[in-house]
Amino acid sequence: MKKTGSKATRRKGQAVTIDAVAARAKVSPMTVSRVINNQGKVRDSTRERVLAAVRELDYVPNRAASSLAAAHDVRIALIYTNPSAGYLRELLVGALRGAARTAAQLVIDDWEALDEAAERKATRALAKSVGGVILPPPLCESTPLIEELATAGVPAVAIAAGHFNPDISSVRIDDFLAAREMVEHLIKAGHRRIACIKGHPNQAASQRRLEGYQAALREAGITPDPALAPTGYFSYRSGLDAAETLLALRKPPTAIFASNDDMAAAAISVAHRRGLAVPQDLSVVGFDDSSAATTVWPALTTVHQPIASMADSAIDILLRTIRRRKPGDTRVVVDQVVAHQLVLRDSVAPPRRG
Repeated sequence: MKKTGSKATRRKGQAVTIDAVAARAKVSPMTVSRVINNQGKVRDSTRERVLAAVRELDYVPNRAASSLAAAHDVRIALIYTNPSAGYLRELLVGALRGAARTAAQLVIDDWEALDEAAERKATRALAKSVGGVILPPPLCESTPLIEELATAGVPAVAIAAGHFNPDISSVRIDDFLAAREMVEHLIKAGHRRIACIKGHPNQAASQRRLEGYQAALREAGITPDPALAPTGYFSYRSGLDAAETLLALRKPPTAIFASNDDMAAAAISVAHRRGLAVPQDLSVVGFDDSSAATTVWPALTTVHQPIASMADSAIDILLRTIRRRKPGDTRVVVDQVVAHQLVLRDSVAPPRRG
């Protein structure tokens, strides 16, 4: 006698879908997903009906789809205060790509005008509506913000922080090593009088890049000159001011290492305005490999920092943290150091004799 029920009547190799379970239980596929993943509010009677349908149909959830559904219910915030348009573009491309790939909901906000008190207040409000936060520079090193997120139990990932903070996960490069390698490249090209346009003092990465620059000079037997290291603020405008100061010196540098591409592009602009040829009269290098590196002439030799990929990775770290976390779990932080790369273009040449 033929048995009744879907277990016997289902064709061999034909997987039961969530839609079939929903039809048997007379609910929506979303309700089935909530029951299977133990998420959201579902009536007990409805839950029993769904579970009975799962048993009757011998339904095996698709774990990849379940992960996607779980991500769909997670809101991740990316908040920023950064003067570099090229840097922000790469950051947003990566974050949007990660959100699209995982189906996480991405919230983007600009906190440029917030002081410490307003930042704390905004963080407390944000913590009530999101499951995780991505913090690019300089917010990735904001003690008030990190403290508020930790108090609220909201996981966060710092992108491109200058150093690892044990209170927050991070995705970063080795800024010291990258800067040292870039300055070593200038030294190998024959330069001895090399300037550094420092980054914003509110970011640890600025100090690490300065230290890498100084280390490369000392290893080559060159004493760092404070007059050759004016402060910039990662903006194009600050790069103009710093380059004007450097090129107005009685003995100007033959090469400039700028702590980001925007300031390097500004240095090239000042050189051109002064009638200097780049790279014949002045070599200029940058950092980040943002869009600014290839929209100037000549194109910049720079350090490639994979900002887009780092933002994408931050989404993955947050989702893994959120999914694995259970009440009473000890917070686990991740320090992911990714590879950088020197991108050699046309802005470097040996210095002119004399």
